[in-house]
Amino acid sequence: MQNKGDNMEKTLYDNYLKILREELVVAMGCTEPIAIAYAGAKAREVLGKKPTKVIVKCSGNIIKNAKCVTVPNTDGLIGIGASAITGILAGDAKKELEAISVVDPKYLDEIKSLVDTDYCTVELLDTPTSLHIVMEVYCDDDFAIVEIKQAHTNITKIQKNNEILFEQKESEDKYLGVFVDRSILNVKDIYEFANTVNIEDVKELLESQIEKNLAISKEGLKGTYGVGIGKMLLSSYSDDIAIKIKAHAAAASEARMSGSPMPVVTNSGSGNQGMTVSIPLIIYAQEKGIEQEKLYRGLVLSNLLAIHQKTLIGRLSAFCGVVSASCASGAGITYLAGGSLSQIEDTITNTLANVSGIVCDGAKPACGAKIASSLDGALMGHYLAMANRAYKPNTGILKGDVEKTINAVGRLGKDGMKQTDVEILNIMIDK
Repeated sequence: MQNKGDNMEKTLYDNYLKILREELVVAMGCTEPIAIAYAGAKAREVLGKKPTKVIVKCSGNIIKNAKCVTVPNTDGLIGIGASAITGILAGDAKKELEAISVVDPKYLDEIKSLVDTDYCTVELLDTPTSLHIVMEVYCDDDFAIVEIKQAHTNITKIQKNNEILFEQKESEDKYLGVFVDRSILNVKDIYEFANTVNIEDVKELLESQIEKNLAISKEGLKGTYGVGIGKMLLSSYSDDIAIKIKAHAAAASEARMSGSPMPVVTNSGSGNQGMTVSIPLIIYAQEKGIEQEKLYRGLVLSNLLAIHQKTLIGRLSAFCGVVSASCASGAGITYLAGGSLSQIEDTITNTLANVSGIVCDGAKPACGAKIASSLDGALMGHYLAMANRAYKPNTGILKGDVEKTINAVGRLGKDGMKQTDVEILNIMIDK
């Protein structure tokens, strides 16, 4: 195996590492409600006392993804108000996306009682930014405002009364306002990086992803979450590797969306995507007896391919993010199976030719079903690629090479589905 720098320029290598470290983040609970809880905890910290009034202003995509998800450690509470109030009363802002990983039971009765009052008002934020939260808290003559934009923990403004304590001013065209420029990502370089990365540079990060994401998968299969899609797949279909892959990934999502407090390692700001890019490769490696180093390299490939696709689509969209993650996961399985760069590219093409039409109607237990369906398409794409079969350019939205195809799907998800996103939200709120 080649060493760092043999074929990859050092700055590019270091930036690829930074991208992985920026995106593979530990989070507890669905990231949109937890981002709201984090904003609430931070606002309470800035105010310095318990608020008597709370206003949460959220972009449409935040509302869509926080409306139907169970908030962890709240004994089954659902929604934006529950997320905000839990963060305000019991959250720890220092823990960011694990802000409510520990909720003292003494707060639960108060949280439940406040959820049913006008203590917390939720408003739709008029903003062009899909990931945007403004948390306002009031007590007596004091108030505090915390604003989050572009990424779930990216605080862009902190205000107490009339004093601006912090304000981040970044160009809107800078990637997410906070991260390393993702335009350096491409399939060929990602493949090269996966082959040459010094495992010690990524081992701790990937071990955390394997441990945490596999653990919640097992919890999903043994617990009672959602409709139990993972258990159903294992009991109703043949006992082959494809079914095990889909069952484990879907079960993990159901557990997380249904309120399991177990942490996961995310990808592109999403726990569902983080589980989808990793669990299939972990199960495949276990079933096939693949060595650990090969699994690490496959996970590097899968994670970066998902980030590459999501860069063009955006963090939140009407385009279902688990499609991108499943596509990356299928390519990662092709890598583990000994596939060439060309076969990895064909896996991506075959998958995107098939399941690019799945829409995101918010985070919820049914996301597990979408993961299973998307992975079915990705595995089909993998098997076709390993047989050296791929759909031809200009078949539907497919283009002449894999990068142009990824760009086309990015355009579909970011621009083509804007009005779809609006209509999905309107349907969800009965507007």
